[in-house]
Amino acid sequence: MPTDRLSATFAALADPTRRAILARLASGAATVKELSAPFDMSGPAISKHLRVLERAGLVARGREAQWRPRRLEPAPLKEVAEWAENYRRFWDASYARLDNYLQHMKAREEGQ
Repeated sequence: MPTDRLSATFAALADPTRRAILARLASGAATVKELSAPFDMSGPAISKHLRVLERAGLVARGREAQWRPRRLEPAPLKEVAEWAENYRRFWDASYARLDNYLQHMKAREEGQ
């Protein structure tokens, strides 16, 4: 089990079912039954996915009478976005250098 929060978040996001659950929760809280509706899997299997998401801090369990809605906790996703931002800057700079190089090569070809 990953020990740091970013690793736990990435481990939870590695599964497409869990990503789909998070996408559904982005539109509002839902029960396990509501979350399991689009999937061809048992309630216990969905619950297992929810436990992984809860341990990663991506999902929280609420309590409203007998209803136990799950809701999205966005803080870990913000941490992933901040981590990835460093790499976006790297790629942007790399693409800018490539663009400059291609413009230089084009200018040389036109000058010949």
